[in-house]
Amino acid sequence: MATTDRFRRPHSYEPLLEKLADKKTGPFATMVEAMMFAAVLGRRKGERVAFEKSDEPIRLALMEGRLYGDVLLDMLAAVEHEDDPKILGNDRQDERVLIFEEYANGGLAHLQTLISRQPHQDLEVIISNLVLEGLRNSPEEKKDDVGEILASASLDW
Repeated sequence: MATTDRFRRPHSYEPLLEKLADKKTGPFATMVEAMMFAAVLGRRKGERVAFEKSDEPIRLALMEGRLYGDVLLDMLAAVEHEDDPKILGNDRQDERVLIFEEYANGGLAHLQTLISRQPHQDLEVIISNLVLEGLRNSPEEKKDDVGEILASASLDW
C-alpha cells in the first residue's frame, strides 16, 4: 500500500478554511492549524464525514512539524480503532490520514453550521466558545477521550 505524504482539504469548505487562516483576520495562522482544530472538533462532535472533491493537498510534514501534529493524527486513529493497535503501524498511515481528513471535514461542517446560525458573531468568538466548551467538564456529557487528552496537554489553540 502506498503511503501518502499529504492530506486533502475538502473543496466544499475551502472558503471557510481561507477565512479561518486569513493572515489579517483569521483565528489560525495556517490552514494546517485550522484543519487540526476542525479534526478535533469533528471527533468531539462525532461527525466523521467522507468527501470526494478536494483542493490542493497539504504536505503531511507541515502538520507533523507542529506541536502535537503527528500525535493528533495517531490519537484520532487510536480512538477510532481502540481495539486495533496495529492502526499505528507505518503501513497504515493512509488510514490514519483518512480518519483525520474525514473528522476535519465533519468539524468544518459543524463550524459552518454554527457560523450560519450566528451570522453576526465574530469568528474568533465562535472558535473561543468551542474551545471553552471542549475544556469544560460536564458529568452529563459523554466521555470524550480526545478532548480529555487535549485538555490535559494544556494546548493553546
